[in-house]
Order: sequence, then C-alpha cells, then structure tokens
Amino acid sequence: MKHFFSVIFLLTASLVSQAEVKLPSILDNGMVIQREKPIEVWGWADAGECFTINWKDSTYFITAGNDGRWQVTLPPSPAGGPYVMTIADITLQDILIGDVFLCTGQSNMELPIRRVTDMFAEEVAAYENNQIRQYIVPDTYNFIAPQEDTPKSFWKGCTRENVMEFSALAYFYAKSIYSQTGVPVGIVNCCWGGTPVEAWTSEEALKDFPRHINEKRLYEDPGYCQRIKTLEGENFHLWNKALHAGDPGMKESVKWFEKDYDDSNWPEVEMFSRDWGNDGLNPQAGSHWLRKDITIPEGWDGKEAVIRLGCIVDADSVYVNGHFVGTTSYQYPPRIYRIPKGILKKGANNITVRVISNGGQPHFVQEKPYRIICGENEISLEGNWKYHLGAPMPKAPSMMFFCYKPVCLYNAMIHPLKNLKFTGVLWYQGESNVDSRNEYADLLTAMIGCWRQTFNDQQLPFYIVELADFLHKDDVRGRAAWAEMRVQQAKAAQMNTNTKLIRNSDLGEWNDIHPLDKKTLGNRAAEATLEDMK
Repeated sequence: MKHFFSVIFLLTASLVSQAEVKLPSILDNGMVIQREKPIEVWGWADAGECFTINWKDSTYFITAGNDGRWQVTLPPSPAGGPYVMTIADITLQDILIGDVFLCTGQSNMELPIRRVTDMFAEEVAAYENNQIRQYIVPDTYNFIAPQEDTPKSFWKGCTRENVMEFSALAYFYAKSIYSQTGVPVGIVNCCWGGTPVEAWTSEEALKDFPRHINEKRLYEDPGYCQRIKTLEGENFHLWNKALHAGDPGMKESVKWFEKDYDDSNWPEVEMFSRDWGNDGLNPQAGSHWLRKDITIPEGWDGKEAVIRLGCIVDADSVYVNGHFVGTTSYQYPPRIYRIPKGILKKGANNITVRVISNGGQPHFVQEKPYRIICGENEISLEGNWKYHLGAPMPKAPSMMFFCYKPVCLYNAMIHPLKNLKFTGVLWYQGESNVDSRNEYADLLTAMIGCWRQTFNDQQLPFYIVELADFLHKDDVRGRAAWAEMRVQQAKAAQMNTNTKLIRNSDLGEWNDIHPLDKKTLGNRAAEATLEDMK
C-alpha cells in the first residue's frame, strides 16, 4: 500500500511540473518592449504553480495565485536586443527593447499600406527595417466585462512580406521616429473602421453619459446578439437570392457581360451623371449594368494589363470581354483589377460593370482614375457608357455593427493590453462622431482619462489627429459639420494635459474619406512625438 501511494505521489508531482503556463497573445516572439520603464510579464497557470522566468542573466521565481493568475515586474531596460526570455517551458525569441506606440482609432488609422501604393509604391518597396514591428490587435468586442486577453495575433517586422498590412499612418510615423532615434519601434495597431469614441471607453468612464451606458445594456445578452446576427444573415441571403433571381443580365441565354451581347438598344449615359441609377426621383437599389466598348492597339494584344475603376458606390463586379476580373463588396476601396494575358485583343474590346446599390444613389466617384493600363500606356474609360437596369430591389437590409456600440471595444481590445507600457498614443478617429460632435470633446476627455488609468500612466501622451478635409465644396452643411468637429478635437486637446492636436485638415481629398497622404501626416505626428521625447 505504501508503494502504491508513492507511485500516486510521483505521478501527481510529474503532472504539476508539466502544467501549462499560458501567456497573453501580445507577449510573443518578436515583441517590442517599452524601454526605460518597468517591464510587466503576466499570464495564467495552475493555482499555486511555481516556475521561473529567465531574462538578461537574471532568474525570477514565480508562484501563481489561487486564481491561477501571475504577474512579475522586471526592471527597466535601455533600448537594445534581440533578447530571449524563458518563462517556464516557453521560450520567447527575438525580443527588442525600444519605443512602443499605441496607434488606434477608426479606418484612417486602420488603412493599410496596400491602399496607398498609388502615392508611395516605390518608397515602400525600397525600405525594409526589422527594427520596426507591428502587432495588430484582432477585431473583437465584448459587452459583458473587461477581458484579460485578445484572440491570437503576431508581431511582424517591417519587411516586404509584411509591410502591405502595416497601418499606413503608423508605418510613416514609425519610420520617421526611427530615422531620428535609431531605436526599435513597436506599433500596437488597435483600430476598427467606423467605430465611435464611446466604443473605446469603459463603462465607468461613461458614467456621465447615461444614454451610452443604457445603449450598451441593450446588448449584454450574447444570445440576443447572436439572434440579431442570425436574422441579419438570413435577410441578406434572401435579398441577394432575390437580386440574382430577378436579374435578367445573369439569366438570359447570352449574359449581359458577354463580349458579343447586343446592347444596341441600351441608352447611353455619362458615367458621372445622375441620369442612371434612379427612377427619376429616388435612388434605385438593386443591380445596374454598364457596358463600354474600347479599341485596343496592336501592341497590347495578348498582354497583361490593369483596369482601374476609381471607387464605386456600392459594390461591383467587372468583366473584360466576358471574363470576370474582379469584385469589391463595399464603396471605399479603390478598384484595381488585373486583366490576365490573353483577354485583351487587338481592336474592339468590351468592359462591363455590374454595380450593386444597397439603396442610395449608385455612382462612380469623380476625380478618381478610370483607365486601362498596359505598361506605360493607358486608355481612358471616362465618358459615355451603355446603361440598363438589371434587378430593381427594395433597400438592402440594415446591418447591425455591434462594434459601433459603447464600451465593447474597450472591454475586448484595450483592457487586455493594460499591463503594457507605451511612449504615447496616436489617435485618429472622429469621422463617426461628426453627427454627435457637440459631446465629442467631453467624450474624448473621458476616454483619455480612462486609458491613462487603465495603463497606470497619468501622463501618457496623446496625439489627436485632426480630421482631414472632406466633402464637395457645394456640400455646405456637411463641410460645416466637419469644421465644427475639428473645433471639438482642438478643444479636447486643450482640455487635457500632455495632449497635442496633429494638423491634418489640409491633407484631405474631397471625394475620399480615406486620403492617401499618410506620409506627411505621419511625419507631423512623429515631429510632435519626438519633441516630447527629448
């Protein structure tokens, strides 16, 4: 019997010694740690488990608490690396120590390098620097409580393989800072397109904004949220099914995208006019077909080319000589589609665009590139097109974006980062709060205070990016609203210490809510940051 209990004891001891130690997603290979500030390392294990952390010639003995949590503070360290850290049986490789920035907000911060290559392709292709690294916090939300971790992601260096997914603004910001300091730069990319400031703010910090708290309470039942998304999916499935079933362009024996389809009885419309896409009074949801014949010179015959169709509201599918070449499901991305070799032929060729409108006026966005490019030559696609309504539809079902609701992004994407240390926060957000701009300065002040408390740094610098110029000069009311929003952003910068407004209003494009020049903006933000780092 004594021998039996000895075996049980040895088996139990073996299992305990092999119990798994778990780290948060952001503590991983290739991470960048903030220099000259205490280094927090944390995670989870079995209750009471003991293990060691080895870091820079020192060993730290750790015991997990009764709830399985553990945390240790390592001494500040100057810039350098790469280093290795071992935590129990986990080995973290290629760790750098430098300056870490939280780059956050909505789509203008999220906008990746691949979306600005029209302006910066050569510069981006010529630059690699593994001392600059980005960690993208995955999109997730939670209405119930602040979370302790995020879904899995990875630190990635600024290499040709990774750079296209770097935030364009964060890329130029980090590049400019590194050029002056020579110190590794870590970018924690934590943003989500279309999100308002209240989504990034804790419930406690919104206590003076009861409407937002009450809105948040509507979505605290995960089952209710799931039923909304299930019904939404069913609604969209049925809408698209009806659209396809009712579109003669997809049903006739000769499809409307075929090169030899007879469109001689289709009326001509100027592509940028409002002579199509409506019933004469109201915008027409559904499918809209536009066809254009062009002449290809002999030198292009059989070669690969690129078709550019600016931006289109809302969605599109594009065909060249009956061959499908690309599709985009929403209005903002530039339409840049490759035409494979062998599709273009000398002489007459056809371009067909099937535009899907969700309910607003479908249109091609003006002052964008509309052309076919082959080598250094191009053919304009502007002017008149043949037009035919495909399937008229009621407005598309509305979508529920839970990520736009109060508190949920703070809980799921900011709170899990609470143990990190940052040099500063670069905040580009506000487009989604223009309609409620009267409360923006107070809301942003609440968020700044909330984050400083979360990161235990009451002097954490914030760099607020001013909204870029946007909307046509004839949209007087809309432009006035954006101007008022910029006043609110400036007011927030004045209301808070260690907070600067980064000028951006002169860098906008009236026809694009996502202006391309993120380099000038990144350099301005870097200059302001470097002044504070002196």
